[in-house]
Amino acid sequence: MPELPDVETMRRYLESTSLHQEIAGVEVHAAGVVPSEEVIEQTRVKELKDALTGRSFASTRRHGKWMFIALDEDSDEFLVLHFGMTGGLKYFKDMEQAPEYDRVLFRFTNGYQLAYLSMRKLGEVAVIDDVGRFVHEKGLGPDALDPGFDLATFTDAVEGRRAMVKSILMDQDTIAGIGNVYSDEILFHAGIHPRTTINHLGEETLEELFHTMKDVLKKAIEYQAEPEQFPESFITRHRHDGGTCPICGSALESVKVSSRTAYYCPNRQRKKGC
Repeated sequence: MPELPDVETMRRYLESTSLHQEIAGVEVHAAGVVPSEEVIEQTRVKELKDALTGRSFASTRRHGKWMFIALDEDSDEFLVLHFGMTGGLKYFKDMEQAPEYDRVLFRFTNGYQLAYLSMRKLGEVAVIDDVGRFVHEKGLGPDALDPGFDLATFTDAVEGRRAMVKSILMDQDTIAGIGNVYSDEILFHAGIHPRTTINHLGEETLEELFHTMKDVLKKAIEYQAEPEQFPESFITRHRHDGGTCPICGSALESVKVSSRTAYYCPNRQRKKGC
């Protein structure tokens, strides 16, 4: 599933390609380029057309794994995008370049189009009028990279919790934006076993975890969330059966946490607590 670095990279991509262009039309596709009236999270073709045609994308913002696109400079409405398990965006001109699994196509009057991709149709596309209320109704915690999300706020959010640290990092009600892949990366760099309960982390370790979280996410964005471009010290490219630690060479091990598979280095990430 696209996580915070992936969505931030897509947000910047959309800003660099698709702002301030009049929208000529909107299509929703079942597969390929076949028009469809199917529902994407209760949003139908007509609703999107009525809300977007003749308008333009003015600016963008992000909260966790969600992207919000302001419609026109003086409007209170936003297009909201969630990318599900395998979503993405592609800006292109000729339909011969149309990507596979384009579920929503925003056609611009300049002849270009922006495709919203979703192979498994698990994303969300909708028009809303209040980002703050939307975030509240979704029960999202603070964005992991929000400047206002400081160490004190983080410490308060996890105080008294007895859940495993990987579960805490992936809990969108606590911190918005981190999923299975980046929680592993963060814990690897912090030297913490994924099944360590967070109440067993000392004050210094908790502080290190917080700063590591920020650093890893920023570094991933710097490399446009492309794992093959990540520094050699990152574990992401090695997160598979038979993978080895990029630092010490030990065989990686895996364990289930909150029904997700966590990969870790048993030499560098020793379990504390239970």
